[in-house]
Amino acid sequence: MKDRDGYLGAFGMDFPSVPRLPLYSAEQVRKTDAEAIARLEGAGIMLMERAGSAAFQLIRSLRPDARTLSAIAGRGNNGGDAYIVARLALEAGWDVRLFPAEAQTLPRGDAAIARERYLAAGGEFLDFIPEDFEGAEILVDGLLGTGLDRPVEGIELGIIEAIHRYRARGLQHKVNRRTILSLDLPSGLHANHGTVLGHAVVADHTITFVQPKTGLFTGMGPAHAGTVHIADLSIDADILDRASPSAILYGWIERAPARRSPAAHKGHFGHILVVGGAPGYSGAARMSGEAALRSGAGLVTIGTHPQHAPSLNLTRPELMVRGLNEAQDLDPLLDAATVIAIGPGLGQSEWGSALFRRALETPLPLVVDADALNLLAQNPERRGNWILTPHPGEAARLLGVSTQAILDDRLASAHELSNRFDATVILKGSGSIIAGENQMPWILALGNAGMASGGMGDVLTGIVAALLAQGLSLRDAAAFGAMLHAGAADDIARRQGERGLLAGDLLPDLQRLLNTPEQLQDPCWPRIPS
Repeated sequence: MKDRDGYLGAFGMDFPSVPRLPLYSAEQVRKTDAEAIARLEGAGIMLMERAGSAAFQLIRSLRPDARTLSAIAGRGNNGGDAYIVARLALEAGWDVRLFPAEAQTLPRGDAAIARERYLAAGGEFLDFIPEDFEGAEILVDGLLGTGLDRPVEGIELGIIEAIHRYRARGLQHKVNRRTILSLDLPSGLHANHGTVLGHAVVADHTITFVQPKTGLFTGMGPAHAGTVHIADLSIDADILDRASPSAILYGWIERAPARRSPAAHKGHFGHILVVGGAPGYSGAARMSGEAALRSGAGLVTIGTHPQHAPSLNLTRPELMVRGLNEAQDLDPLLDAATVIAIGPGLGQSEWGSALFRRALETPLPLVVDADALNLLAQNPERRGNWILTPHPGEAARLLGVSTQAILDDRLASAHELSNRFDATVILKGSGSIIAGENQMPWILALGNAGMASGGMGDVLTGIVAALLAQGLSLRDAAAFGAMLHAGAADDIARRQGERGLLAGDLLPDLQRLLNTPEQLQDPCWPRIPS
């Protein structure tokens, strides 16, 4: 992409790189696990011992003064890991209690070996009683593993409810602090989709084995996994590298952006045209326009309803504003624009619909949000050079399905949106997904619940449009823009808390963060032992 003078390529690509981590489906991890066991001549118990040892080492590093541990062991390999953690704690002199989920049903295979080793070390079993975890400083969740694809019920449901009570009462303790560690993933969480299968453990920490699972980082995964730690169990690199990831976790900044050339001027950094602001909704277009300026755009014009035009830029005179009575009024603004950001406060009246139809007729790249997405859902089309930024409800309307269907498989939904509309897509929400046709989806590691407030999407639209105008590709503008947006919100939440966070609060932080992104350290990025 070039600006009107043809210099954008020379000055626009000064944005930093970010770390990226492959994420895997449960099926792919099981395949990797099987290949590793085959290389160990079938001695799967060796990998299980490594998993239990990694988990116990993590516990000791997290809680060096703790000496009481309860572990819940399911029937599968996840339970086998729990037996090993319990045995190692017992051998270290800890007070240990172990609760088999179904005491009458013995585990099989490697989990049975782990059980026998626990017994040989002097370990005992306790029948599950709902409040028996109360005295433990550490609770190890080895109940359900990555193969779960049904709603949790029966004794497993009762155990998870007891873990919830243990956690709730632990939050009230200041002296006897409690820590819940889930093995591989929190029990009840879908390993691929990040959905809760009826009920799921809310862990303080999750140690995931072999390779990180996709479901830990999107949907409800971040809310249930706590801090994620990765242990590859010393599996040979050639086996790990053969695995095909299902997504990429998109992390924080590795380096600061390059300095702009002293010879640069505003024409080198794009001219954003924000189209929106139906009567009563001028704030959305206003925030989107300022977000574009704060994200480095050279010029920003807002095309809005004539009712707002005289006053919209009173507190931000750097914004140019034009009143639009009808779609043809857009034409001179389109001639000057580099990128169109359409949707903030647009409405779905004939006024907004006509403006949207006119914008679609131009060859300019578009960033499409809010009511422009709803208008698109009414008359779908494919375009190529645009970025769609739906939340789950808007995504559901675009695909003609329920919102729950979107939430049940966010990765598949983002992929379908990208393919159906020939678009780069930011599917917003916890663990936002950036998808492009025939490209590996990226999952964002940043963001917090304070962003659940009006106007956040309008700010994101302005950020992404500005980055696109400065020379980033559709995919990079979407991903880096979403990262700046969520990163600013995280930074403010750490200083001031999540409640009461406003979209406008992000605007001054965007400039600081764009220029010194290394200031923000992301606590959601997984811990990988060296």
